[in-house]
Amino acid sequence: MPLHRALYVSDAVGDAATSLLILAEILGESERNNRRDGLTGVLMRHDGRFLQAIEGHRADVDRLLDRLRADPRHENLRLLSDQDVPARLFPAWPMTLAQMTPEAARILNGAALDELSPHRAEALLTTAAQALPIPA
Repeated sequence: MPLHRALYVSDAVGDAATSLLILAEILGESERNNRRDGLTGVLMRHDGRFLQAIEGHRADVDRLLDRLRADPRHENLRLLSDQDVPARLFPAWPMTLAQMTPEAARILNGAALDELSPHRAEALLTTAAQALPIPA
């Protein structure tokens, strides 16, 4: 079965844009559900928006995207990329939080997350994830 990756950007709603508690809830739910569904990925919150990559089998990615579209913590979910891929970029993480590192900020180069091409969005998340420890 081929692997699939979706990249999306969305607008955080209310406290989801700034609250560390809500962000921790999102990450905890995501990690638990993604482990169950065989998904991996990375999430970034920056300037009131979320950027996320989700990887796994197509049906599982599609089910998650349906749940995300209904999640009241964000709105205006826009797919940047939705395609089959040869391998996972984030195999170590059912879900993790990528912070804006100096290297990632250079890729962003002052743009808003929703202005990124799929290639730049993927590069941004990959670069930011390189600063993360690989779980044991």
